[in-house]
Amino acid sequence: MDTQPDNPSAGLGDRLRAARRKQNLTLADVAAGTGISVSTLSRLESGGRRATLELLLPLAELYDVSLDELVGRTPPRRQPSGRVVVPLTREPGGLRAYKMILPPPQDDEAAPQLRTHEGWEWMYVLSGRLRAVLAEHDLVLGKGEALEFDTHVPHWFGSAGPGPAELLTLFGPQGERVHVRARSRGKWG
Repeated sequence: MDTQPDNPSAGLGDRLRAARRKQNLTLADVAAGTGISVSTLSRLESGGRRATLELLLPLAELYDVSLDELVGRTPPRRQPSGRVVVPLTREPGGLRAYKMILPPPQDDEAAPQLRTHEGWEWMYVLSGRLRAVLAEHDLVLGKGEALEFDTHVPHWFGSAGPGPAELLTLFGPQGERVHVRARSRGKWG
């Protein structure tokens, strides 16, 4: 998984400077193209000025890059299968969270190919219907339902159709399990 800095503005000045230089622009050129003063641009690149959306939008447009690229956010990854995977955690290792969008099944789709690997997985269906095959069990989960399994169990998952399935998934190393606190004390816990 790609990692992101704890501070979203970490490295922003370097990315702004690199984007400007890639376009072979001087600070004066950028000022003329965006209406942002040379002084403000210089402070943004040196980290002396906090970036705002009002400053970043015209810079992204002039540099022909996305806001995600400027701020160093990991963009969603579209897999060859059409799945979209959005990393939600920044730290490598340990428990990792993803948002996934699974495309609807195709008429010519082959039978699910079960796989195994190290780890433990939890899935929560946000919308649509999720089909999960766990060894000999073939399950369909709807919005608001969850699934937890050891990834040593042969498994496959995808949308049960007719539309895409959107889910949150947590993936952890072998032996690490989510700790659920389900007991409340009184009306509000």
